[in-house]
Amino acid sequence: MFPKFFTFGDFFLPTYGLMVALAFLTALWVTGKLAESRGLKSDLVMNLGIYCALAGMLGAKLLMIAFDWNIYRDDPRQIFSLSTLQAMGVYQGGLILALLVAVWYMRKAPLPPLLTADVFAPGLALGHGIGRIGCFAAGCCWGAECTLPWAVTFRNPAARELTGTPLGVPLHTTQHYEEIAEFAIFWLLYRRFYQPHRVGENLGWYLEQ
Repeated sequence: MFPKFFTFGDFFLPTYGLMVALAFLTALWVTGKLAESRGLKSDLVMNLGIYCALAGMLGAKLLMIAFDWNIYRDDPRQIFSLSTLQAMGVYQGGLILALLVAVWYMRKAPLPPLLTADVFAPGLALGHGIGRIGCFAAGCCWGAECTLPWAVTFRNPAARELTGTPLGVPLHTTQHYEEIAEFAIFWLLYRRFYQPHRVGENLGWYLEQ
């Protein structure tokens, strides 16, 4: 477990954030290649991915601020603090705003919605899997206590400080379970993408998983 990749004084670069950035860049690269293979303009598709990522980060933080409004109302400076910047925010807020931006951009570009979604599906699974590696490094999303041979015991105090990870307790490696599942889903979707299928099926296969 390695929650802080780099530390300089009070500043630190979280390993989770670094892995999320790597996941995004890898997923975007794969998506661009798949877009080209289907005759879509890769720059438009990759721009869509960037806009959705920015909207996701903004939406997640906005909903986090809304949920904790009493804290931010009493001290508005906290909105622009380093802790708020480092916080990942609330997932649902990011998802909602990213979907709204995606609909707007695909109409503006224009991009065919179902084909574009098909192109994004494998990259989403791959990025999700890489992100779970960062999740394990940070100690977040831990599993229930267990005594299985592959149980993991977190001991880094920074993990408890950052994510509340229980220390000294053998736990299910739920992060690795999800990571393996997402890599398997990516492999399946990537193979099926190049096989004959109706437009939108790749997205359907992804959602079914």
